[in-house]
Amino acid sequence: MTKFSESNQSESNRSVIKKENAVRDRGGKKRAFSRLGRCWQLYLLLAPTVVYLFIFNYLPMTGIQIAFRDYKFSRGIWDSAWVGLKHFRTFFESVQFESLMVNTVKISVYALLFGFPFPIILALLLNECKSMKLKKTVQTLTYAPYFISTVVMVSMLSMFLSPSTGIVNKAISFFGGTPYDFMGSAKAFRSVYIISGIWQGTGWSSIIFIAALAGIDPQLHEAAEIDGANRLQRIWHINLPGILPTAVIVFIMNCGSIMSVGFEKVYLMQNSMNQSTSEIIATYVYKMGIQKAQYSYTTAIGLFNSLINLVLLLIVNHISKKVSEISVF
Repeated sequence: MTKFSESNQSESNRSVIKKENAVRDRGGKKRAFSRLGRCWQLYLLLAPTVVYLFIFNYLPMTGIQIAFRDYKFSRGIWDSAWVGLKHFRTFFESVQFESLMVNTVKISVYALLFGFPFPIILALLLNECKSMKLKKTVQTLTYAPYFISTVVMVSMLSMFLSPSTGIVNKAISFFGGTPYDFMGSAKAFRSVYIISGIWQGTGWSSIIFIAALAGIDPQLHEAAEIDGANRLQRIWHINLPGILPTAVIVFIMNCGSIMSVGFEKVYLMQNSMNQSTSEIIATYVYKMGIQKAQYSYTTAIGLFNSLINLVLLLIVNHISKKVSEISVF
């Protein structure tokens, strides 16, 4: 009798819990619908963006499967033969694999290491500038290069670095040096790419750090001045810690795109003399995919590239979370 009463009691308890969960679910649905009803205008404004992202970003992801198929245009995606990891193995075993990986990683890592501090330094300098006229002038001059198209940028580099008529080589000759073909040198390619990228992107990238500096409480600086701290001490102990979370987030996001070096600029700067250091994954994919129509092969390379970026993003984010408790997610 005791066991029978205990089983009946447990069954009644379970039924009560089920009823409570059902009531809670109905209440949650009602609240969700009520919020939807109150804010339907906002959801209506959001709908076109969601539809756009679904159609142009998520729906095309079904085409990733051609990386595992021997894609034929006449057969379509779904009817092409399934070949598994064949295209991945072909890329890993190719002669270009090592040089492509080395060139891509070197260009991206060097650009990150040498280019990342400049926007922070510029933001700190502009934040300390007392003259608004000078500050706006410097901002305009540093922001302007970002809006120059890639084609115009590379054309400017070709003109400035020309061995015969370029202003850089003219200056070298003036000081007794020998003109140097920067655009035709494999050794100088990475330096030209990185320095021109710093010049073009520093001003624009500094905006987010200027905004972070604007959010620092001015009372901290006032208290530091009362305590006798000079300008450098206030920058080191107030400004830098204030923008540290923003800098870490930006660094993590940049690490997540290490393998995604921009295609246009490298391709336009590339020539037969510097190809040993300028041939990267993006340019190789363009040549094999667009020019030689090897769609499955290049899709496999692109998928491999994206997976590396994802792994790097997760690793750097995890390390940052452990060390500084700052992370993207």
